[in-house]
Amino acid sequence: MADTTDGKGLTLLRKRMASCWFKHGSDNAIAGLRLTRATEPSGTIRALYQTSFCLVLQGVKLTSVGDLSVQYQTGDCLFASVNMPVISRIIEASPDYPYLALSLEIDPAMLAALLADSAGVVSGQQTNRNGHQALRTARAPDDVYDPLIRLLELLDHPKDIAVLAPLIQRELCWRLLRSPLGVALQETGNSDSETARIGRVTAWLREHYHQTFPVADLADMANMSPASFYRHFKAITQLTPIQFQKLVRLQEARRLLLTEHEVASVGYQVGYESPSQFSRDYRKLFGAPPGKDKATMRSDIAIESHV
Repeated sequence: MADTTDGKGLTLLRKRMASCWFKHGSDNAIAGLRLTRATEPSGTIRALYQTSFCLVLQGVKLTSVGDLSVQYQTGDCLFASVNMPVISRIIEASPDYPYLALSLEIDPAMLAALLADSAGVVSGQQTNRNGHQALRTARAPDDVYDPLIRLLELLDHPKDIAVLAPLIQRELCWRLLRSPLGVALQETGNSDSETARIGRVTAWLREHYHQTFPVADLADMANMSPASFYRHFKAITQLTPIQFQKLVRLQEARRLLLTEHEVASVGYQVGYESPSQFSRDYRKLFGAPPGKDKATMRSDIAIESHV
């Protein structure tokens, strides 16, 4: 049942978000904004998070990467500071009390511009020079609800989105910079921080997952020694660079299996040279070989289309 301690801002945003989900669905005309509604707990959800902010409006979710797991619930927000593959589960949802959440991608360049424009205003929060884990949670500050409501209202006024959405997103980032998540956002926006440098590498890996690479080249990209790069990459993402690439490859392969006819072509497309190695890695991650998993996914889609 609903938490009776919910504030007015959260209650209003929840109503607006539910209305928008029924009108516009999960994806919509605002780039980087995604709405989620679920009426039952989920199984394992594998996803590739961008640098983003997520707010749970109702229900409970668990997100994990490597050995790190964070649970967040009604009124909690999560900030993912770098691109990364994660495992999630919605653990509290029902038809009477559906899980409701929204997520919004955050542009590190926008954070950098805000930090430059506000020098001395947010400097009271000291950045963590030793880096930090890429997933952080906190109670949502009260002053984020109003800009999020106004952002959702733009979905009913599509001609205003191009002009007003960036302004509201900038306002939201400003308010988050002054919240308990501020240190994490500062690390992402400060181009010289370990988090920002690792973030540039994870963004590159996300786009070039099919390529082979020497770790030393990634270290050069981050302007770190190989040993320092490896240590910071593992501390922030909870994965080694090779583990990170493998997870991105396999998750992309699963997406491609819904459109590609030949399993072997999907393996080659995501960077595998050996079909047998691709099949072994895929089965280890998803619990079934790619051909069988493909048939199951397509069968599930066919069933859902007739419900």
